[in-house]
Amino acid sequence: MTVAFTRRDALNDPLDLAGIGIGPSNLSLACLLESVPEVRSRFFERRGAFDWHPGMMMPGVELQSSFLKDLVTPVLPTSRWSFVSYLVAHKRLYAFLNANYEAVPRQEFARYLAWVANGVHSLRYAMEIRDVEHCDDRFVLRFDNGQEEARNLVIGTGSSPFVPDWAKPFLGADCFHNSEAKSRLKDLRAARIVVVGGGQSGGEVVEALLGDPGSMTELTWISRRHNFEPINDTPFSNQVFSPEYVQAYLKLSGEQKQAALRNSILTSDGLSISTIHSIYRRLYALRYLDQSTLNASLSPNRDVIQMERNGNAYRLIVRNHFDGGIEVLHADAVVLATGYRFRLPDALGSLGERISLDRNGYPTLNDDYTMQWTGPRANRLFAQNAGRYSHGIADSQLSLMAWRSAKIVNALLGRQHFDAEPDNAQLVWATEAASAMPHQLRAGYSDGMLSS
Repeated sequence: MTVAFTRRDALNDPLDLAGIGIGPSNLSLACLLESVPEVRSRFFERRGAFDWHPGMMMPGVELQSSFLKDLVTPVLPTSRWSFVSYLVAHKRLYAFLNANYEAVPRQEFARYLAWVANGVHSLRYAMEIRDVEHCDDRFVLRFDNGQEEARNLVIGTGSSPFVPDWAKPFLGADCFHNSEAKSRLKDLRAARIVVVGGGQSGGEVVEALLGDPGSMTELTWISRRHNFEPINDTPFSNQVFSPEYVQAYLKLSGEQKQAALRNSILTSDGLSISTIHSIYRRLYALRYLDQSTLNASLSPNRDVIQMERNGNAYRLIVRNHFDGGIEVLHADAVVLATGYRFRLPDALGSLGERISLDRNGYPTLNDDYTMQWTGPRANRLFAQNAGRYSHGIADSQLSLMAWRSAKIVNALLGRQHFDAEPDNAQLVWATEAASAMPHQLRAGYSDGMLSS
């Protein structure tokens, strides 16, 4: 169904689309909507300016995806908001190319995002949405000083730091999530530090601590995985970050999706090779060349089951899944590199009972990224970064954000404004239709004549 939009300039007319939160995903959507003048959109952010993961911008951190997977290029390469356009605008395209980066510095990509956010006109900062109510045929967004109305909403508030229950009572200056690492680590005066989490974020914290040990005498790095494993950044594995994989994944049952997600975890949540090499070489230097007294322990296959205060320090009870043993660790500070989880913004509290959630606590999404809710079908709630379980592992990454934004624009318009059809797949994921199977083979299979 094609949705007709007419250009409305009256101040009292509702927006066609209002965005809650301005992170990379909604920024991508705002960029693409510039090419759709008939859609009246506006995006709102409680912060005073765009800032992408400032607490994780430690020296040397790198992007784990190609710079071509930017806000717009995969679906609109001629856009003025591409990463290459940013380089040209700042007179450093050739310098960037000559640097021959194997992986782009995350700080560079953050500056690109901020440059775009400073130029797109539909963005509004320092406007915190306190409540969203559905009235008649529209949503009403209420701020401290006024309100805005929109026929459709898109949630782009991103994921929130996940803190395990055993750590929640102790959050503070010496027990914190890695999302605060940049500001916290520089003032951390702890002799014994435990880092929990064996993914890229944990690796970056460990790398920073080893680069400037300060007063640290003991460093323990805990991972639930059986080893500190690299990201699977090979061509066939990276096919999970493609539209054709998402299309195949959407056709799976719930259990099949869970299995596919587990099987592809290291395509997203592994350590960069450069991070692994940096940590290993630093440990080598500390142990054999510098004659350092730092005692560093890397402990995979561990799971923290309890944490408690021990005077001014902490005691962690840890299960070793390699041999089943129980270990006790003592720490003066604990850094939680325990990942992120999607959660609906508090502003949607009034609509909470009308939104369907899956067994993981995520909103139940349709294929077009709309939430299932009990309101009118004409008023849609789109969700960005909420489809890890429904749409696959790429949904919480940067890789497909431009393609997902294009799908949302197409769904909003009810027509294919952007060509978002999958490319020719290098891998065949789904079983081909039975009609493509030779008649004799189908008959033999149905009669149980074939065996493996």
